[in-house]
Amino acid sequence: MIQQFLSRQFLVFLLTGGTAAAVNFGSRIVYNFWLSFSYSVILAYITGMITAFVLAKLFVFKESQQSVHRSITFFILVNLVAVLQTWVISMGLAYYLLPSLGITSFVKELSHAVGVVIPVFTSYIGHKRWSFR
Repeated sequence: MIQQFLSRQFLVFLLTGGTAAAVNFGSRIVYNFWLSFSYSVILAYITGMITAFVLAKLFVFKESQQSVHRSITFFILVNLVAVLQTWVISMGLAYYLLPSLGITSFVKELSHAVGVVIPVFTSYIGHKRWSFR
């Protein structure tokens, strides 16, 4: 199990995922000018997800023989689980854990950053097994 996280493919997944995470994180800040934090996290995740699909298809799982339609379907399903993880972690940190620890600076940014990082491992496994078989 741990072996798959020590591969070149996982490293490229991290790099492309990092790019998508930066798009996710940056777009959340922009969306937050017009929308609530909660809605901004969801929309930012979708923006990052589109970026992630394109980069994963082009650079990580380029040998996949699966149809694009099937890849997109499974990619969305895997990411529905990941967006739920991101949202629960972001909300839990922003509104409960960090305030209870007395942290008041950059609470939304810290909460969202942690929320974006956590699903990396579960998403890689899901995409490798289902999205880009």
